[in-house]
Amino acid sequence: MNELEVWRKKIDKIDLQLVGLLNERTMCAIEIGKIKITLGLDAYSPEREGEVMRNVTSNNGGPLSSAALRRLFERIIDEARSVERVYMLDQKKKPKR
Repeated sequence: MNELEVWRKKIDKIDLQLVGLLNERTMCAIEIGKIKITLGLDAYSPEREGEVMRNVTSNNGGPLSSAALRRLFERIIDEARSVERVYMLDQKKKPKR
């Protein structure tokens, strides 16, 4: 196996780990959605999203820039919020027992 293939295999392995972590993170968002329903809160929480951004950028050691991390996490948060909203809407439509 040449050096290029070795690095590509390493990236493939990391990509699979990222998929697992992103899905795990989204499951957490669904659980948070359950709590927000109980508390009567909206899925969108700009204060919390600001906390997440500050957390990831302040703990960034590079080589990604903080701006790059913000862009990535904006997408990650947006997709998780979308799943959370869909879950919350589905739950609100269910008849109460």
